[in-house]
Amino acid sequence: MLLLLVMAVWLFSGKAPDSFYRVLPAYSPDPEQWWRETPLTPQQVTQQRLPAAVINARDESRFKETTAENTAGNQLTEDSAKQILFGDTHVHTTNSADAFMYSLPVIHGAVGAFPPAYACDYARFVSQLDFYFLTDHAESFTPQQWRESIESVQQCNRQAGDSPDLMAFIGWEWTQVGATADKHYGHHNVLFQSDAFDQLPKRPIAAGGAGVSTIATRSEESKQPGILKLLDPRRQGYYAAYNKWVELMAATPPCDPGAPTTELPLDCFESVSTPDELIGRLRQWGFDHLLIPHGTSWGFYTPPGATWRHQLHKSKLSAQATQLIEVYSGHGNSEVFRDFASRKRDEQGQWTCPEPQENYLPSCWQAGNIIQQRCLAEGQTAEECQQRAVRARHNFVQVDTIHGFMTVPDSQPEEWLDAGQARDVFLPAFNYRPRKSAQYGLALQDFTEPQSPRRFRWGFVASTDTHSARAGHGFKQSQRLTTTDSNGVADPFWASVNRATADLPAAGAHSLSPEEIEPLKAGIFASEFERTTSFMSSGGIAAVHAEGRSRSAVWDALKRREVYGTSGHRILLWFDLLNAPEQGTLPMGSETSLAQNPRFRVSAKGSFKQLPGCPDYVVTALSKRRLKRMADGECYNPSDQRYRIDRIEVVRIRPQMSAEESVPPLIEDQWQVFECEPDQSGCTVEFTDESFTDSQRSALYYVRAIEEPVGTVNGGNLRASFDQQGQAVSTEPCYGDYRTSANDDCLSPLGQRAWSSPIYVDYRR
Repeated sequence: MLLLLVMAVWLFSGKAPDSFYRVLPAYSPDPEQWWRETPLTPQQVTQQRLPAAVINARDESRFKETTAENTAGNQLTEDSAKQILFGDTHVHTTNSADAFMYSLPVIHGAVGAFPPAYACDYARFVSQLDFYFLTDHAESFTPQQWRESIESVQQCNRQAGDSPDLMAFIGWEWTQVGATADKHYGHHNVLFQSDAFDQLPKRPIAAGGAGVSTIATRSEESKQPGILKLLDPRRQGYYAAYNKWVELMAATPPCDPGAPTTELPLDCFESVSTPDELIGRLRQWGFDHLLIPHGTSWGFYTPPGATWRHQLHKSKLSAQATQLIEVYSGHGNSEVFRDFASRKRDEQGQWTCPEPQENYLPSCWQAGNIIQQRCLAEGQTAEECQQRAVRARHNFVQVDTIHGFMTVPDSQPEEWLDAGQARDVFLPAFNYRPRKSAQYGLALQDFTEPQSPRRFRWGFVASTDTHSARAGHGFKQSQRLTTTDSNGVADPFWASVNRATADLPAAGAHSLSPEEIEPLKAGIFASEFERTTSFMSSGGIAAVHAEGRSRSAVWDALKRREVYGTSGHRILLWFDLLNAPEQGTLPMGSETSLAQNPRFRVSAKGSFKQLPGCPDYVVTALSKRRLKRMADGECYNPSDQRYRIDRIEVVRIRPQMSAEESVPPLIEDQWQVFECEPDQSGCTVEFTDESFTDSQRSALYYVRAIEEPVGTVNGGNLRASFDQQGQAVSTEPCYGDYRTSANDDCLSPLGQRAWSSPIYVDYRR
């Protein structure tokens, strides 16, 4: 016993030789000492900026060309003088609860903390963005962290100079999740133009009540167990910092919900439950802001049956306040509608499991298949096993939340095949919820007030939604574990530790009822995290058509919706209406009314192909250690060759004219497709809606510019194999944990793309 005690003290002290620690499967030496920095240790941004020649060359390549062939009337158009600037509107650091959790040493590929200063350095030197927004979770902030985040953004902007190489903005994420569809509003980013303390709210406003979505709750129960310090003693300080941070959150008292937000003390935690409450409090401050929904179709947190109709009807403010929507991020695509559902109501109003469709296998259906296969393996009769399958499907659809998969005890990712997934969607979100897609929302109108029907009129942006301060990291399809949020336990040892702490039922040939899984919903295995990691991508990017290189120019472009998103590559895109009544030409994001058929032009240029490594001026500016940790030797490093634009796709959506009108026929994707010549100079097409005046109804139009295919991180998602009848028979998940090599980027060929903001054309009699 004395010998064991001595060995424990020796291990805990961290003084044993490296060879001894390697006996523990979880342990690896830490020659770079990543874990000495924590999110509680403020960092300084690097005191250099990009060379002026780099910025000048960047700007010169992003103006619209004006030639006789591509300019109506051979005259300069207003947007010819606008340049395209690229940025990231959704950046997390380890000031966010989930980001801090993912940075712990037990996580595969983790290399410690990335506080806000890293976001500035990464955006300036590694990804070479023009702007970014820091948007950590409001639910995670302490008063000190909010203050330090603003100071970090201010540091970044001071370093940018009078002709900025980078513009940093601040905001937060309001991370709401409803337990059921009728209480679900989803995640929204709140963005601000200014970085001055007196032009920002005194505290972030979080999601409150039952709608909080954050890995670490503001309670000391969220602390990491003390055994981690014993099992991994050399990093004990990092675990201690995490627990200290939880203590600081828990010690922040809640604000008085009845007091005006402007009169609350600085050091309280403020929260609201609905978008209208959030908008109301933001209006009390009076500061210019943007509210951007994101991750709307993500099924790993969105309850089954969620729809925009509920929010459009119940929220009197959000239809006007949400001018932009994030259609794509590193957590998947939320753009497109597909006519399938995870469950349906029968004529008696009861939930039932729909049968499989050509491009969709409902998870409830596969739950029955799994139970049936287990039952037959036990030697039960075919009739008995079929009855159990029917019961399993019934149990699954009765669960109102994301936890339906738990009705199949101890199920493994491969058993589910590709159930719940949108097979024919570009990099879709996991467990896709099509009635929360951007397309479905744009097709809806609420006729509660018949004289002024309410509808959404969004502009489109994309982002990374990075959780490691790596803003705009989609420029190269590589380094999966650091350029995506795909993660998991580091090795089988930590997997066994996690498993040992879970009280899960053993695998069996009977499904569990909703009542039986209720006590399990709060556990560590209460999500389909293992399958979700196959849907994490390198993320998107936002582009603005700006009237100059300045903060106000970026902000004004966002406000007027003259924006677009890409899947990460810096595609150049212009989309114009050519025959507006007074203006003549209107850019993407505009709205107008016409009594004639609308005529449009699209111009697109492919992104620059990337060279390996980092430019010399980046290697010189950053310390070797900092550059390795942030980028591991890979930066934005454009060649003089561009990817070719493969095709232009046009989407037309005609909003409802009555509450009873069926939505699916109103969404025409693809309405038109134009194949492009293999030309480095890009692709320009024109088209007219010849049926607009005959239909006598309003419409909106947007385009996708799609590049030639390249190997794409997680481009195959679960990498399903199918039989001759089109049924999935196996999958090869791209795990975020030790089961998939850190060197395997899980590449599959896909065409990177850009989504324009819609142009809204109302019919005028």
